[in-house]
Amino acid sequence: MLMAAWKLAPVLATGCTVVLKPAEQTPLTALRLGELAQQAGIPNGVLNIITGAEVPGAALAQHPLVDKVAFTGSTEVGKLIVNAAQGNLKKVSLELGGKSPNIVYADADIPSAIQGAASAIFFNHGQCCCAGSRLYIEQSVYDQVVDGISKEAKKIKLGRGLDDTTQMGPLVSSEQHKKVLGLCESGKKQGAKAVTGGDKAGDKGYFVQPTVFTNTKNDMNIIQEEIFGPVVCAIPFKSGEELAKANDSVYGLAAAIWTKDLAKAHKMAASIRAGTVWVNCYNIFDAGMPFGGYKQSGWGREMGPEVLENYLETKSICIKIE
Repeated sequence: MLMAAWKLAPVLATGCTVVLKPAEQTPLTALRLGELAQQAGIPNGVLNIITGAEVPGAALAQHPLVDKVAFTGSTEVGKLIVNAAQGNLKKVSLELGGKSPNIVYADADIPSAIQGAASAIFFNHGQCCCAGSRLYIEQSVYDQVVDGISKEAKKIKLGRGLDDTTQMGPLVSSEQHKKVLGLCESGKKQGAKAVTGGDKAGDKGYFVQPTVFTNTKNDMNIIQEEIFGPVVCAIPFKSGEELAKANDSVYGLAAAIWTKDLAKAHKMAASIRAGTVWVNCYNIFDAGMPFGGYKQSGWGREMGPEVLENYLETKSICIKIE
């Protein structure tokens, strides 16, 4: 519902009609949103919602009467949309994947950093494009932070979403469940150690244990690939030079820095190639603050005044007055 609202608000504000195609796994909220839009008085034909899998999405991306495609999803599908848009050179904006670095310095408020790091990766089961999945920790506080986030992971209660006591539900699909577990197995085979979690939870449903990996290397799949699950890799560092690894990713959506030294925070924030950098916080959003990525995390921005440019064309008119 939130992703749909991020798209529809600027589309309608700029006077465009729109076809919304939600993910095939989660169509019901979009359909309900369409019903509410009709009740609110939006004319028929202005907001149109279609459901389905690849076929309607591909048709929209290719269609010559579609002038613009705005997409939120995986980088792989984003590349397919770019190729499909070549036919009429339609405008494209993309909010894609991420492998966001979360950097904890020794001079940070460590309890706050532990809570923030846990929230950064376990929020929405890790199914969040800006999830803080690479956790860089200064060596002198590495064990303390790893122990803290592991304890937070173990406290999370998994269960069905309709249970009020549940803190983390299942992943969205069987496909995603297999992908996350497959990457966890890949990490273990490549030498990573699961301090906590690292496997499925229970025999029923698409549940994955909240997981903290240590002993990781930069060339491992769990470091380079977007997992999109509740899995974080903890990586120690001793000096600022080692933090160059934070940019060693095809993604550049978000990042976070935890330190009491704002000069250090400003310097590090400037060096990170990411569209959003949080300092001493995570997942803070504001409608006036643009959100989007560098590199293969996408094109364009959501929210802020910048988002309106996604749905506008510039026209120059020159009149000679006699």
